[in-house]
Amino acid sequence: MSEQEVFDLIIIGSGPGGYHSALRAAQYGAKVAIIEKAPSELGGTCSNWGCIPTKALVKSAHLLEEIHEIAPDLGIMVGNVAFDFAKAVERKNKVVSELRTGIEGLLNTRKIPIHYGFGKLEGGTINEGFTVSVTPKEGQKTFLKGKRVILATGSTPALIPAFNIDHKKILTSDDILHSDFKTLPKSMVIIGAGVIGCEFGNIFRRFGVDVTMLEYLPNMIATEERLVIKELNNTFDEIGVKLHVSQNVLKVETTETGVKATTCDASVPRDQTESAEKFTYEADICLVSIGRSKLTKDLGVEELGGTIDRSGIVVNEKTRETGIPGVYAIGDVTGGIMLAHKASYDGDIAVANALTSIGGFDTHAREANYRVLPATIFTSPEIGSVGIRENQAKEMAKEKGSKIYTGRFYYASLGKAKCMAAEQGFMMIIADAETDLILGASCIGHGAPELIATVSVAMEHGITASKLGHTIYSHPTISEMVLEAVEDVHGMAIHKAGRRR
Repeated sequence: MSEQEVFDLIIIGSGPGGYHSALRAAQYGAKVAIIEKAPSELGGTCSNWGCIPTKALVKSAHLLEEIHEIAPDLGIMVGNVAFDFAKAVERKNKVVSELRTGIEGLLNTRKIPIHYGFGKLEGGTINEGFTVSVTPKEGQKTFLKGKRVILATGSTPALIPAFNIDHKKILTSDDILHSDFKTLPKSMVIIGAGVIGCEFGNIFRRFGVDVTMLEYLPNMIATEERLVIKELNNTFDEIGVKLHVSQNVLKVETTETGVKATTCDASVPRDQTESAEKFTYEADICLVSIGRSKLTKDLGVEELGGTIDRSGIVVNEKTRETGIPGVYAIGDVTGGIMLAHKASYDGDIAVANALTSIGGFDTHAREANYRVLPATIFTSPEIGSVGIRENQAKEMAKEKGSKIYTGRFYYASLGKAKCMAAEQGFMMIIADAETDLILGASCIGHGAPELIATVSVAMEHGITASKLGHTIYSHPTISEMVLEAVEDVHGMAIHKAGRRR
């Protein structure tokens, strides 16, 4: 081990949690090193096989939707439209490459060395510092010394043995977004109708693929508001996505022509599935999107006194510190809600606490607060949400002996939405009847993720529903959805018939 260089902070993993943490620490003047398994994985899942590549394909899908479904109503006759999937994939690959290069450039500008290889905690304490090994795919193992360490290794698609994932016909989301996946199938079965499954279902159906979705639970995207689920379900029906809920997928097999999934009703007890009535679904390929596994193996956490359970690396939720003083963990590898922006936020908390514990930096100890954590689903229409759902709010109010008010407004009643031919969907905002504080919001429709950001700011800073409604919104804009929905909390929306509360 070289004693020539001691880093203030060593970060294992370069996803939206890892590279964000590295850049943030460098802004405070810390000496930082980052470790990533391979150059092709710089930026992590989000940049390479998640958020970014899917949104590049979403753009192609959305443009096709507008051409086929909206353009004729706007007086635009385009005739026969050809779609080149391979070209769309090439653009997606270009976007990914440019962003990966951009991340590398930012790290280089901040003089943050990137060590490519598998990172592992080898030993150390908070007082003596930590030794971290870097094992490249080819070449000799090296060692780094750091005062503090952040683990940001992320997650990978869960591999279920019964599904026989062969990465050829039975695929994960990583496989679907591989740079060489350029042949559009005629049909596909998607196992799982959560966020990932619904986004891919929307994308490939818009591309003309015959899509069948199999979901174990009684509803798609089950964590969202009931009315949001209903709205998306109606859309999927309209565009021809065949959704089958309450389906327990027993096995997936390859056939001469493609794949075959066998299911039974999800209500059948596990020990009775053999004799249960079976259903089969066949397609060219199968996408398995039933969750993600945390990358916790061989990190050296447990050897140094940390704990790993089914959720991932166990941390103090407020400080992000593991059971090893001086070692922090952020993002997907700790389980919980797996969102790129949460990983980045985790990184801010971990960096502040790590550098404050070292001393000599312009930082202060921070505690994480996940009360305001927005989430988005990039189907068409888009979905955005923040805070708690209406049924949760009602239960909480019942326990306290209070009540809630819910405001709703529909795109079909908004001038700008009508002009844009974007009349599908609605926004709802939930507030405490006594304090007028916003408890949560959901939106499905054009620009939903951006609209939710406005509500998130209000919730974070304690702006009441009434005060948010006193803000002047430019007209005509889609942002007026927020104004109308928040005014409707008290029955005061101008463009909705209703009674003042």
